[in-house]
Amino acid sequence: MKKVMIVDDHAPVIRVLRLGIEEAGYAVETASNGSECLVKLCDGLPDFLVTDIDMPRMSGKELCMAIEEQFPDRKFPIVVLTSRTELEHRDWTRRIDNLQFMEKPVSVRRLVALIGRCLTAEDAVSA
Repeated sequence: MKKVMIVDDHAPVIRVLRLGIEEAGYAVETASNGSECLVKLCDGLPDFLVTDIDMPRMSGKELCMAIEEQFPDRKFPIVVLTSRTELEHRDWTRRIDNLQFMEKPVSVRRLVALIGRCLTAEDAVSA
C-alpha cells in the first residue's frame, strides 16, 4: 500500500485530508510540523508528501529545503498547500524538483486525483 505523509499544524485539516486519502486506498502518516516530519522521514520515506507552509517550529518551506538537503535522491512528489498567494510564497517551490503548489482551500477530491496521477506515473517510470 502506498504511503502519504500529511504535514499540517491544524488537526481539522489533517483529519479531512486523512479521511479522503485513506478512502482512496492509501496509508496515511501525519506530522504537525516540519521538525516532526523530518524525524518520521528518517524511519522511512513516503510515496507522496503533502505539507502546509505556515507551521510552528519548522515551516513547510524549511521542511522542503531540509528534505532536499537530507534526501537528495528522493523520488516522492511533494505538494505544498497554503492560503498565501503572494509570489514570494511560490517562487521557491519552482527550484525544487517534483514539487507542486496548491492553494487552500484545497479540494480533497482534486488532491487525491493528483496523488493518483503522480503515483501512477511514478509506477510507470519504475516498470
